[in-house]
Amino acid sequence: MMEASWATSVDMQVASAPAPQKVERRRSARRADINGNTDAGGSDDEGWLQQGDRVDLAQQSLLNKLIRHSLVLNRNRVEVQQRDPNSPLYSVKSFEELRLKADLLNGVYQMGFNRPSGIQENALPLMLAHPPQNLIAQSQSGTGKTAAFCLAMLSNANPAHAWPQCLCIAPTYELALQIGQVVEQMGKFCSNVKLVYAVRGNRMEKGTKVEEQIVIGTPGTVYDWCTKRKAIDPKRISMFVLDEADVMIAMQGHRDQSIRIQRLLPKECQMLFFSATFEDSVWSFAEKIIPNPNIIRLKREEETLDNIRQFYMVCKDKEEKFAALCNLYGCLTIAQTIVFCKTRRMASWLAESMTKEGHQVGVLSGEMTVEQRAAVIERYRQGKEKVLVTTNVCSRGIDVEQVTLVVNFDLPVDLAGQADNDTYLHRIGRAGRFGKRGFAVNLVDSQRSMDIIEQIELHFNRKIKKLDMNDLEELD
Repeated sequence: MMEASWATSVDMQVASAPAPQKVERRRSARRADINGNTDAGGSDDEGWLQQGDRVDLAQQSLLNKLIRHSLVLNRNRVEVQQRDPNSPLYSVKSFEELRLKADLLNGVYQMGFNRPSGIQENALPLMLAHPPQNLIAQSQSGTGKTAAFCLAMLSNANPAHAWPQCLCIAPTYELALQIGQVVEQMGKFCSNVKLVYAVRGNRMEKGTKVEEQIVIGTPGTVYDWCTKRKAIDPKRISMFVLDEADVMIAMQGHRDQSIRIQRLLPKECQMLFFSATFEDSVWSFAEKIIPNPNIIRLKREEETLDNIRQFYMVCKDKEEKFAALCNLYGCLTIAQTIVFCKTRRMASWLAESMTKEGHQVGVLSGEMTVEQRAAVIERYRQGKEKVLVTTNVCSRGIDVEQVTLVVNFDLPVDLAGQADNDTYLHRIGRAGRFGKRGFAVNLVDSQRSMDIIEQIELHFNRKIKKLDMNDLEELD
């Protein structure tokens, strides 16, 4: 049975290992957020009213991990750029082809993986290659990416050696625990392979040496253990995994600490780098971390809104916008609806108003803990609430097949007051999931809002049709 020297359960479906005496956790009366800040909530102040609800990339990533119950079917094709174009390595269609140890293969099947996912088909042969090969991979949440590199670490770990061999860093404490839970599940039949968490609260006394083969942690603690504490000998690390790179570089200090850690490792150490997005900043980061990599990335399909019909409705004020929303919902046979507001205060007012009208409404906003948000989304997915009122915390990555209508109660704008086209695309993309037909309705209450509509039309080169509140036949 695989052992973990310390774990705390974030996903209640996974049991964690008992905590040894050396770990001391302080529980504060104030709820800590994912970054360790003790005041994650708070009321709407001028900043919130002007800028809307903040979107924390690390919280989004953790939320996706908590609500994924199965692999996401991604229609984007995978593009593989191999360092050696003559290499026969490309893809596998079964886990047996990887020639895994029997105990590890048993763990994979126990987790419900019957065959490799798209990212696993292409990444695992590269991860498990001999001699080791470096990899930069683009993979979104829910595609089996975490399981892939956890399998690679378990395959690489030699239980005969009582020192760290595989090192994985993630941007936050909670994300590190999520990765560790996958390692624990997958490796539960791997005798003598052990895991330790290099995260805040897990104290490592000077002079103590880490004997576990797999170390999972956050950049600051890992760097401290490698340098100040000297609990890890970085020259003995043979596999280095950097997960959630796009989240990592958005967090102050993590980027530089990750680079410092990488520079401590031997040149022959295998480097595995994962990111959901491949923006220029991510590429620049990857180039500093991963020498001579193989690259797996999603081919960018042309942004299409063909299956989402877009409209706008002219209203005088928020009360008339509310009346229009109720009229929309009452006149349509709609499975489920997502309504986007700019601020927490507006979302709360709207949800309360809709509840008084007899609608089943769930509310999602930034002051909620990630676990609370996951519970709300699960209820919505099950159909217990038909309407989800939310701020931008739900604009990306949440797939609910039954959603057919998205309403922008407040149009998305950037800090300069111009149309936020990316957020608009992500918002209305919640409707029409999996190729189904969907509708998006934008509520306009001023000339400024109309200007935003025109900016969106110009950006996407698509006309957004005007919809009369008294004549909704065009939505049929």
